[in-house]
Parts: sequence; C-alpha cells; structure tokens
Amino acid sequence: MAITGGGLAGLSLGIQLARANYSIILFEKENYPFHRVCGEYISLESWDFLNYLGVDLAAFHVPVIRKLQVSSITGKLLRQDLPLGGFGISRYLLDFTLAELARQAGVNLMENTRVNDIVYNGKDYTIITPQQEYAAAIACGSFGKRSNLDIRWKRPFSLAPKNKLNNYVGVKYHVHTDFPADTIALHTFKQGYCGLVKVEGDKYNLCYLTTAANLQASGNNIEAMEKNILGQNPHLQRIFNESQKTATMPVTISQISFDKKSQVEQHMLLLGDAAGMITPLCGNGMSMALHASKLAAKQIELLLTGRIGHDEMEKEYTRLWQKHFAGRLRMGRNIQRMSLNPAVMNLLIRGGKIFPGLMRQLIRKTHGETF
Repeated sequence: MAITGGGLAGLSLGIQLARANYSIILFEKENYPFHRVCGEYISLESWDFLNYLGVDLAAFHVPVIRKLQVSSITGKLLRQDLPLGGFGISRYLLDFTLAELARQAGVNLMENTRVNDIVYNGKDYTIITPQQEYAAAIACGSFGKRSNLDIRWKRPFSLAPKNKLNNYVGVKYHVHTDFPADTIALHTFKQGYCGLVKVEGDKYNLCYLTTAANLQASGNNIEAMEKNILGQNPHLQRIFNESQKTATMPVTISQISFDKKSQVEQHMLLLGDAAGMITPLCGNGMSMALHASKLAAKQIELLLTGRIGHDEMEKEYTRLWQKHFAGRLRMGRNIQRMSLNPAVMNLLIRGGKIFPGLMRQLIRKTHGETF
C-alpha cells in the first residue's frame, strides 16, 4: 500500500496498517524534522489515540490548555474556560516522533520524494515520482492543504476563482514570550486572526491567518503587515513588541482554501487537509486528521481482507468522514465569517461575557468525542 504525504494523517495511517502486518510505503517531499504552518494545538479528544500510536505525551511535558482568550480588533477581551481542553505540541516534534514510530513499525518512509501523479487502472495503482514508478494494491492521499496533485487532477477547489474562502495566507513563528501556559489566545484583526499557545519546552506558537489582500496592501512585506494591520489590535501589538522570535522563522503558506473538497479522488481515500480543512480558529484540524486515519485504516483493512469491495470502501469512508467532520467544517466557516466582521465580533465577545455558555456551545460544535 502507498501513502502520499507524511503529515499527521499519513503517518498515523501508516503506523496502524504496518502494525497489522501490511507492507506500507509512504512518500514525503520534505526531510524530517521540519516546521509546518500550523496552530499546534490539539484537542484532548486525540490524547488517548496518540498514546496508542506510541507518542509519550507525558514524557514531552506538553502543556495542557484549559483556558481561552478571545479579543476583538479594538482589544475587547473575553476569557473562557475550555469545555474539553487541549495541549500544545510543535509539528516539528510530533511529526518527527510519528515518523520514527512509523519506521519502527516497518513503514518504508521515502523522504525527499515528491509524487508527480498517481494512476489507477481499475485494479491497482502506479505512483509516479521523479526517480521511479511504484506499484501498489491500494493508495491513499494525505498531501495537505494544496499540492501539485490537486492541480494535476483539476480538483474543483483548486480551479475556483479567488474568493473569501480560498485565498488566505498563513504565517507561523515560534517565540519566547510571557503568557500563561494553560491558556490559548485568539486575537482578531482586520481580515484575519492570530493564535498564541505554548508548546513543548519554553517555546510558544504564534500563528496567524489573513487574506492575500492584506499582504498585498502591505507591499508583500510581512513585517509591515504585522505592524500596520495586526498591530491595530493592542494585544497583538504587545505580543509582537515583547516576544523574541526564533531564528528559523517565519514559515509561510499561501492560497489556503476552505472550499469544500471530496474525500475520494482517483479512487483514493483522502485524509487530513486533502479531504477538507477546518478553519484554524477552531483549533481542531489536527484531531480531525488523526481521527480520519483511524476511520481509513478500518475500511482499508476490510478491503484487504476481502470483506468489502473497493466501491463499498470508498462510499463507507466518505459516509463516516461526513458524519464526523462535515458539521464541524460548516460551523468553522460560519465562525470564521463572524470573526472577520468587527461589529459581529464585538457582539460575540459581549454576549460571551453575559452568557458564558454561548462560547462553550460554539466550541463543542467544532470538536468531537474521544476516539
């Protein structure tokens, strides 16, 4: 079996199937460890599953997050307890740890290998890389938010005209700062929002999402945008002025799309952001990727043991994915629209102070149960 993309979903899927004694090859275009643009906050619904995979979260001393701060552009601040909570961990550490576990499980991990195409002939798959071609009885895609395969296959979201759902820019830093370790902050600004959360060690993840128009209006200069646009929020102004950025940052990504995506393409099951991306302010994309790997592993094993056919596998995986995640994505898009409207955001913060249960309800609708 072949997996394209070595993020959380791809690595987790590979570990599960390799431990079930299947031969797995996984293609990753980068070399581990490396940084990704990510909020690096994981809902506690994923804690048990990561421990099951072999990630010793307690040994990493990851900070457990129990509180939330949300601010409007003008600096109005809402403090809220998180109904489920989560923890902070960098993708640099987590992906590297999962990659090592995958190797230990027997996954043939092909780093620095870009997949140019995957062709299904009705029976099996040919995976085409610049170096050579590979044959596989089954293939899955977990190749992230936007890849060369999306363009090659002309997936509808990759061809859509630029609009409010598909033309975002993400920027991430690791910083040293003074902020409560048990709290995640979400600060809004004109056409964007920025999260701050502690990860392992003494580092904090500072990650924001904004429109390409904001960057263009700043002369395509990230520092100018941070000063003139993000800095309009006094909380963000203080964070950027008082935080010390690490030398390897920032990491950026463009053309992020929240348009609807299919969960099956070229008769391949898709996982993680390749199947659908929840808006980052919901803080639950990493849990969705991990959970999807568990759903996919079950359906693939049923196929490989002859208990279901290929069409049934595709339909059942799509049904399960939609059941667990489609509602969260819809709610995430709605919350993002609200967060990008300053007047609505002020009302939401005011309402959250008067009715604390309001924010808890919104958070619950973007999260699931332990899996």
